[in-house]
Amino acid sequence: MKSFADKVRDIVRRIPEGKTMTYKEVAARAGNLRAARAVGAIMRTNYDESIPCHRVVRTDGGMGGYNRGGTLRKREILSFEGAL
Repeated sequence: MKSFADKVRDIVRRIPEGKTMTYKEVAARAGNLRAARAVGAIMRTNYDESIPCHRVVRTDGGMGGYNRGGTLRKREILSFEGAL
């Protein structure tokens, strides 16, 4: 059986370029609607380039953190991909 973190990484890996999901949406798809903060913690420690953690954003429209260059870099990548 996959761990919650593995489910989260699998879901985020499948977010297509030009699209985003919220931390809450990822948590719900992984099986725990109330685990949005846990999704954030998993993404914060993700350095696997195959997992596009920059495509996970806050429910209120904010960027949330990004461990590979900060929120400005996250916004730049999402803009380049056509998600903003």
